[in-house]
Amino acid sequence: MPRALAVLVVLLGLVVSACDDPEEFTGSRLKNPYQAADIALTDTSGAAYSLGADTTKALTVVFFGYTNCPDYCPMVMNNLAAAMNRLDAADRAKVDVVFVTTDPSRDDEKTLRTYLDGYDKGFIGLTGDLDTIIEVGEPLHVYVNDGVELPSGGYDLGGHSTFTLAIDSSHQAVALWNQETSSTEFASDIHTLLTED
Repeated sequence: MPRALAVLVVLLGLVVSACDDPEEFTGSRLKNPYQAADIALTDTSGAAYSLGADTTKALTVVFFGYTNCPDYCPMVMNNLAAAMNRLDAADRAKVDVVFVTTDPSRDDEKTLRTYLDGYDKGFIGLTGDLDTIIEVGEPLHVYVNDGVELPSGGYDLGGHSTFTLAIDSSHQAVALWNQETSSTEFASDIHTLLTED
């Protein structure tokens, strides 16, 4: 391989590596953190779980979505699962990932568990009645809209927020990411937040 070509290959490798390893925080830090409400939902084992009381690990990553979501939810959940695999064991032990359903009429405990096991058996799933889920989302600035059953038998959920929140051990959301955040960016930012704790 000619020397000039070899140099070009090395330079391209460095550019790709730089793109794959962000040095800056890519999410949005919240200057005024959101306080999670101490309102209990139900996890997939049937136990009560509150984002305002039970988020005791150094970091809890929270996403509101639903198992029948065709686009953003599986994309975000795939990236979160891959991000957890990118973290070393010490970091992973300090992080919980929580999925709160916005479609509780279909997402019961068993449905949530089956869905989340496809991503990571350690992920926590929460359900409850829709009014309570809306109430949990409000102080976190998460929008959840009541769904309407369509004549086809499907649901028009109207919409829900598609950002992911980072809640610290004081039950405050201190950062958030948009739905297009990559697994590499999630992992890098999560590690940064853990090292600042």
